[in-house]
Amino acid sequence: MLDYRNTTTELAESNIDTAVISVGATEQFGPYLPMHIDSLIAERYANEYGKAINAYVLPVLPFNTSEEHAGFKGTVTVSPNILTAFLEDIIENLRRQGFKKFLLCSGHGGAYWFNAFIKHMNYKYPDIIVIFPGYQREAWELAVNAAGLNGRNDMHGGLTGVCTAMWLCPELVKLETMGSEIPEEYNGFADYIGWDKLTKDGNWGHYTTGEYTREELAKKGETLWMTLINKQCEGLKEYLEEAYRRKVE
Repeated sequence: MLDYRNTTTELAESNIDTAVISVGATEQFGPYLPMHIDSLIAERYANEYGKAINAYVLPVLPFNTSEEHAGFKGTVTVSPNILTAFLEDIIENLRRQGFKKFLLCSGHGGAYWFNAFIKHMNYKYPDIIVIFPGYQREAWELAVNAAGLNGRNDMHGGLTGVCTAMWLCPELVKLETMGSEIPEEYNGFADYIGWDKLTKDGNWGHYTTGEYTREELAKKGETLWMTLINKQCEGLKEYLEEAYRRKVE
């Protein structure tokens, strides 16, 4: 694996023809968690996937389609048209340099442009392959169970968010009680109404101080995300190569 901190000579001599592009977000995570958590998740994705498929890993793009959070100060949301045009330019530039295989990952669950963009890029450019590492469909459920976070409605923030932040950036976490139980019927409105209207403080889920130690929280976060990533890395290189062969050769 190489990344943007390597030299152009090192990259040219490596003969790497695969790139990993990750998209994070800058969006609210309630009153006590930092706004770059999705970018940290995306960065971890990119590095681990890059190792698994021996790729050139680009820096994380820190903005996404975060409309549901835009009512909270500091959130940045980019329209899907702008974001996908930007990503297409990146891929087209690397394609001209000889890159043939691309893995795209997003740390933000509300990135609904994601699958449509990948489908369109594969249609528009017949000489390359663009995939995402989600073919292991049971990976998320496996990860949630391994971390002991099953049975919760933690869509954003809450205990799951706290565990994630305590693993990735513990120095930025303020361990205070936050969030609330969100009625299940609200799930049907999550894509249409700003979360300032649906949640108490931006958390879709809740966290109560004192239930776990800082070390226990961090361990849950690590177990959750590394179980997910390790599962998705299983056979990923072979899957990518087979997809490229089937499409291009």
